[in-house]
Amino acid sequence: MKVLMILSNPFMVDPRVYKEAKALVEAGHEVAVVVWDRRGEYSSDDTVDGIHVIRIHNSLLMRFAGTDVLRNPLWWRQAYKKGLELYRGGYEFDVVHCHDLDTLQAGVWLKKKLGVKLVYDAHELWGYLIEGDVPRFVVNRAFRMEEKLVQRVDHIVTVDEPFRLYFSSLTDTPVTIVMNCKDLRYDTYEPSENDVFTLIYIGGMKRKRFFPDIIDVAGSLDGVRLQLAGKKEDLYHEMEVYARRYNNVSFHGTLPFDQILPRTRAADATFILVDPSSSHYQRTLFNKQFEAMVCGRPIIVTKGTYAAKMTEELECGLTVDYNEKAIREAIIRLRDDQQLREKLGRNALDAAQKRYNWQQEKKNILKVYEELA
Repeated sequence: MKVLMILSNPFMVDPRVYKEAKALVEAGHEVAVVVWDRRGEYSSDDTVDGIHVIRIHNSLLMRFAGTDVLRNPLWWRQAYKKGLELYRGGYEFDVVHCHDLDTLQAGVWLKKKLGVKLVYDAHELWGYLIEGDVPRFVVNRAFRMEEKLVQRVDHIVTVDEPFRLYFSSLTDTPVTIVMNCKDLRYDTYEPSENDVFTLIYIGGMKRKRFFPDIIDVAGSLDGVRLQLAGKKEDLYHEMEVYARRYNNVSFHGTLPFDQILPRTRAADATFILVDPSSSHYQRTLFNKQFEAMVCGRPIIVTKGTYAAKMTEELECGLTVDYNEKAIREAIIRLRDDQQLREKLGRNALDAAQKRYNWQQEKKNILKVYEELA
């Protein structure tokens, strides 16, 4: 089959999309991805591991729009036009695969125009994700828009059981879970070789993810080193400057995919600290968990979340209240107890090898396409 994916980031910073597209290419499908490179950081046309990447840069009107809320409708129209151009130019795709709500309208237009199949890959629950960051009417609009558009979808792909239940409440469309698990790279558990206990975090830096507070907590602790890296969005530039306050905090910029696991493996532990009052964070799992698992490293996770429930069941990390005192105590506990780190790390790697790995999860995305065919 020929597949057209639509994605609202430049592709090179989205491991989920890359892994799904690569799995489809390896299975004999053709995959092209139309992406939105808002900052113009990449070339317009590229091929990555057999995946054709076509990047749309901001038009003059999009640059003047001011916010993504206003730019999104312009992006949908651009993605739709590019899809038609590809189809009429000889790439007659059978399936449009839309990643997240901010691409779905373009996919619905292409399905209506061309009669192709439509897959909605919901990495996030968009209305819950933007709650608190934008006016309430925008949140309500996102919920209504998603509820309407999913009725036009042939198959929904999403990340975990709470998300599956949410979409099943909206539509009878089939829903398949494809978790953000990682490739198995390490056969056995090995402790780190650090002379100082090292925490690492590679991901989005937001106030609802305990930034900049985590820098103050770790930065003020003796015998602790904190390493940070992430995408150039949210608080990235602010945290790049903030990290300079402490000699034991290092900021490594944006890292390519292939450095994430080796750097996580070289550390002693990682964390995902999210505000549990967020309806989105209550329901989701995180890349950090699966990265920690395949590397055999413990993770610190906020209580009151689905991620914490999983961490506790697998005994692969520590769960904490969302406050400075509890987080500080958890870091100190891991710093001072090498046996605990090893126990949690071994449990993490064992869970990855038995169940939570990409070799298992990619079977689910391939099955979706077998059913569509």
